Amino acid sequence: DMNGYELARRLRALPEFSGTMLIALTGYGQLQDKVRAREAGFDLHIAKPAEPEAILAALAQVRVAGAEHPGERADERVN
Repeated sequence: DMNGYELARRLRALPEFSGTMLIALTGYGQLQDKVRAREAGFDLHIAKPAEPEAILAALAQVRVAGAEHPGERADERVN
């Protein structure tokens, strides 16, 4: 079995997915869950039940990040 954390780790290990934005949509929303998701390679963490606005905001970040910084993760940007 593979969970989302393992999938994120494996994807981050592949060069072709290093710049892909990964969003964790999960039923776990405690601080330790958010930290664990970040450590696994997720860019964003959204807890269920997710508000539609939160999902739309996350997707907007994907579009903006892709347009401004193709192939670069949000946490790798230099502001």
